[in-house]
Amino acid sequence: MTDQPLAVVAGPDEHGLGEELAACGVAINRIEGLVTADALAEAGIADAAYFVLTDVEEATGIPVAKEKNPEVQIVTYANRSLPEFVATVADLAVGPELLDAATVAEELTGDADDPAEPADDADGPSEP
Repeated sequence: MTDQPLAVVAGPDEHGLGEELAACGVAINRIEGLVTADALAEAGIADAAYFVLTDVEEATGIPVAKEKNPEVQIVTYANRSLPEFVATVADLAVGPELLDAATVAEELTGDADDPAEPADDADGPSEP
């Protein structure tokens, strides 16, 4: 599917954000190990909608990802805070203790149910 957004997930994903994004229709490419320019390129960062980092020790990959794809949304999902030198580059930094992976994925993709939108009731009864 060509319309499917891509997320590059780097670091151990012990809380399952990658799986939750996949459940919301996002293709997932993973980087195991160091987040280098080559690893980002191989994972498809140039076409990615999201760069999800779960290991703040690899935060140096954030500016590299932005350089390769200025439009990519940077998301960190980790228990530790980002180092100052990249904290302003990330679009979203949240800890698993604050929001579960399913909620983060729904918020990122807009896949949450929107109660403001009325249900399609085209087959319902009509007024006389």
